[in-house]
Amino acid sequence: MNRGARPFGLRFGVLSTLTFAALLSAFAFGPYPLVPQDAIMALLAGPSATDDAATVVWNLRLPRIAAGLVVGMALSAAGAAYQGMFRNPLVSPDILGVSAGAGLGAALAILFGLPLPAVQACAFCGGLLAVSAVYFVAGRVRRHDPVLVLVLAGVAVGTLFSAGISLVKVLADPAVQLPSITFWLLGGLNAVAPDDLALAAPLVAIGLAPMLLLRWRVNLLSLSDEEAAAMGVNVARLRLVLIASATLITAAAVSVAGIVGWIGLVVPHAARLLVGPEFSRLLPAALLLGGGFVVAADTLARSVTAIELPLGILTAIVGAPTFLWLLARTGRLG
Repeated sequence: MNRGARPFGLRFGVLSTLTFAALLSAFAFGPYPLVPQDAIMALLAGPSATDDAATVVWNLRLPRIAAGLVVGMALSAAGAAYQGMFRNPLVSPDILGVSAGAGLGAALAILFGLPLPAVQACAFCGGLLAVSAVYFVAGRVRRHDPVLVLVLAGVAVGTLFSAGISLVKVLADPAVQLPSITFWLLGGLNAVAPDDLALAAPLVAIGLAPMLLLRWRVNLLSLSDEEAAAMGVNVARLRLVLIASATLITAAAVSVAGIVGWIGLVVPHAARLLVGPEFSRLLPAALLLGGGFVVAADTLARSVTAIELPLGILTAIVGAPTFLWLLARTGRLG
């Protein structure tokens, strides 16, 4: 037991150090670069300070960094939960259509000219609606494996909502509405305000709580439903709780950042490679790794070119090769 705890503690410490380094770099780099010492002094000075460094740190970078942490943690935790629940390492948080539903909700809100808070609210509701439709459809099919039915229903509902997004793009004004819809779907943290974070962060915390409390039982879902039930687990109830929790945190993340792909697929694999598949260790490792990865990606998005790159493009550019490297490194998925 001590032998297993010591490597995990060491690796968790390394992950914490890397995440802290990503946070410090995010405060320092950007269109207005700061020396790390100046960024730390500006943080210590508090939001009431009036110098340029404090204004940049507190008004511009801190909300983005906090949002990056929340979004990265949410998508990574949802991906880890879905992969364990569906016993499939290719599963990502949008497997049940939550991203497509959120995208359709946001696209409709932009089409009707609603303000940004309403766009985010519609995105959140659209994500919940999509997964609710998937679960409703899956509940009506009882002659097949429930996991397979959920996945197939998610693919169908996600395709339907994606078709809705394409229809909205056709109907949108190509001069104003279509660019706004496109940029929202590409993902980014440039429009995140403290008020948005104040709404999304509690929802993510509420969704993470059941995962943390049930982390020991999630491992049993890697068994067949019959074996898990024989060990005293109510499989249907546990799966419903995890789906609700993962959907809530994914919808909250997508509502403030748009569709940011690859995080929920790649980060759990990397965390599993570092700490193993045991969910009580995998979850905290995925939280740290996902938060640090999104913060680092957002720092690159606003630093590498004069024009800020969409976050979704950058995570795909980094995530896809990383996934292929992990596949070659391990020789298998998971």
